[in-house]
Amino acid sequence: MNIFSHNYNFFPFNVQIFKRLNIYLISEYEDDVLVLINPKLIELNSFSSSQSIESLDIGKNVKTLVNIDTSVSNKFEKKHKPTGNEKNILKGKKQKNRLTKNRRIASENIQNVDILVNDSHDFFNNDSLGSGGIKSRKTSSKNKKKLDLSTQTALSETLQNEDLSQDKQIVVNKPLTISELSSCICIPEAEIITYLFLTKSVSVTINDLLDLEMIKNIADNYGFKVLEQLKVVEKSNFVPSENIIFNSEVTRPPIVTILGHVDHGKTTLLDSILKTNLVKKESGGITQSIVGYEVKWMHDSQEYNIVFLDTPGHESFKSMRVRGAKVTDLVLLVIAVDDGLKPQTIEVINYINEMSLSCIIVATKADKSLSNVSKIKQDLAKYNLITEDLGGDTPFVEVSAISGKNIDLLLSKICIFSKSKNLYADTQKNGFGSIIESYLDKKKGPIANVIIQNGTLKLGHFLVSDNLIGKVKSIFDTSNNRIKFSGPSSVVKVLGFSSVPQAGSLFFSFSTEKDAKKYCKENLNYSSLRNFDYLTKSLNTRITKDTNLKIKNLNIVIKTVNQGSLEAILELFSNMPQSKVQINIVHANFGDISHADVELALATKSNIIAFNVNISSQMVRMLKNFEINFKVFNVVYDLFDYVKDMMLDLIELEYDYMFIGSAIVKTVFKMNKGCVAGCLVDSGKLSKDAYIRVYRNDSIEYQGPITSLKHMKNDVNEVLVSTECGLMSDFESWQISDKIEAYEIVKKDKTL
Repeated sequence: MNIFSHNYNFFPFNVQIFKRLNIYLISEYEDDVLVLINPKLIELNSFSSSQSIESLDIGKNVKTLVNIDTSVSNKFEKKHKPTGNEKNILKGKKQKNRLTKNRRIASENIQNVDILVNDSHDFFNNDSLGSGGIKSRKTSSKNKKKLDLSTQTALSETLQNEDLSQDKQIVVNKPLTISELSSCICIPEAEIITYLFLTKSVSVTINDLLDLEMIKNIADNYGFKVLEQLKVVEKSNFVPSENIIFNSEVTRPPIVTILGHVDHGKTTLLDSILKTNLVKKESGGITQSIVGYEVKWMHDSQEYNIVFLDTPGHESFKSMRVRGAKVTDLVLLVIAVDDGLKPQTIEVINYINEMSLSCIIVATKADKSLSNVSKIKQDLAKYNLITEDLGGDTPFVEVSAISGKNIDLLLSKICIFSKSKNLYADTQKNGFGSIIESYLDKKKGPIANVIIQNGTLKLGHFLVSDNLIGKVKSIFDTSNNRIKFSGPSSVVKVLGFSSVPQAGSLFFSFSTEKDAKKYCKENLNYSSLRNFDYLTKSLNTRITKDTNLKIKNLNIVIKTVNQGSLEAILELFSNMPQSKVQINIVHANFGDISHADVELALATKSNIIAFNVNISSQMVRMLKNFEINFKVFNVVYDLFDYVKDMMLDLIELEYDYMFIGSAIVKTVFKMNKGCVAGCLVDSGKLSKDAYIRVYRNDSIEYQGPITSLKHMKNDVNEVLVSTECGLMSDFESWQISDKIEAYEIVKKDKTL
């Protein structure tokens, strides 16, 4: 049956309307499946815009569907410009949908067009002339979003229910911020903040730090159990040489780190070995940075190279000692024979045991008359360091840096150790190692003191450390000579990092920038946080359960010569009592004092503290003009005392009240100057400078100073027991039988 055998009469409509409808069909799309009902071939004859169509004859079947092509070929050519009405249509379409702004009206002479219409939106249905299709699409999109949201909500609820059914434990061994705790227990930050405010009356932000006790309280509230992980000291950065297959084996020098308590003679021992006088060059006579030296020594007719690392012994330089221990082959544990084991000595012993490090015990100051060598050996045995004469395998050497006693024996033992360990390296590989110190030079830029653990570092190599990439521009040896390359177990100064790298981190070198970037991308460390960043945050955002204390703040801007010094100072501050005055580190970095530092200190009313940095005369004038309190130090002890004094200055005076006597009011009479209490001293004495408390029926009616004290109309400084006197104060409501207690006010020493 031919469905097109009949003639169909259509209502008259304007050609322009049809064109407009055709534009809508081109521009709008439906997400629904289109159902084909009675495909129609509409043939347009040439009509003017004023003519109407009376009828259309359809005389043949349509077998091929022709889609409307919206390519450039169907767009208007320049000679076929659209009419005014069509321009208006284009203008309207540009406003409705930005995606169709470059479209043009389809050609006027479209032949054999197939019109596909949806079952619910027939083309010739008046409803289709509206924007039903558009609304349908928008509604469908919204419904999809709602469906996705409801699905996600249901899924999250299911996961939460599954989590609640399991044992929930978290490991916490340090303070965490609200944000970090939220990630650990999967509870929104806002909920934790609300809980603290409503139950603990603590107002916090997501960056505030919570102590362990507070973390346990929060975790317990949400059904979590907090496990305190045992503190683990980081393992050595060295890869054991016996586990590496080398293309070209060469013997490398041993790296020897000198560790011990402050003032036990570490640098003096190194002076004796190097035949130098390093102690006089150090501010305050103490080491405040980690320094490397290379020594040559003959043993059994063979020359050995030995690399020494001198580390600080002061308690605040803990991070530097750990840094030295991580890269060492051998530890020289220095103990003064007249002093024995001290806190930092025990700290180093713990490193030796936990990192399984080889060590030689060096007993310095052997020329002293007071010697405790036997006691030192017994104390070392308690920490599992048993000397050779007691049946152990730990060498023990008594030396005197002043006289040079047994220095040659010590160096020989180091050479024997080096030979026994078979320390090898591959010079053909690109160098890698550890950054032992880093700082910012005003003229040269970021500088890193590194120790090359394996391979060879050359000029032009590309460096990667954490997320930093740089190119080696200059290399300097320990004598500050410029060199082109450096091999394994050498301590060098490197210029070329894009910014100051993290001291203590590893570095790797590559021949090409492409390889360096590839390695950096594959090993991107999102969690790398500088030690002084964490220490600064922990200093500034301490949150504990005791929130009723009124604590004053001491604002400080810190500038140091290098990163190690900055870490040491912040570590020192973190160990200071801050229950009365809180140290607020506004800014902490290394390098010289800059204009930005001055502006920041001025805006925040901060004190500027500098350590071992240079300050220009121009900067000094600027600081004085702005009346900014600043101080430059070369010794960490002096800096510590200065900050402590500033903290004490912020603490209000406190007094002790010492009881000196009491009296009873026998009579009361008024005078022009006020009310006088006639008293009888019944114990101790009354002093004119005394602080009194007036008791009536066991309750305090008044407390304050005495303004006048008289005996027989004469002014006196004190009245002794069993003596009558007249007493005046700011209190006017005296009554007979009031009891007076007198106290002497004594200023208390300020403490933190």
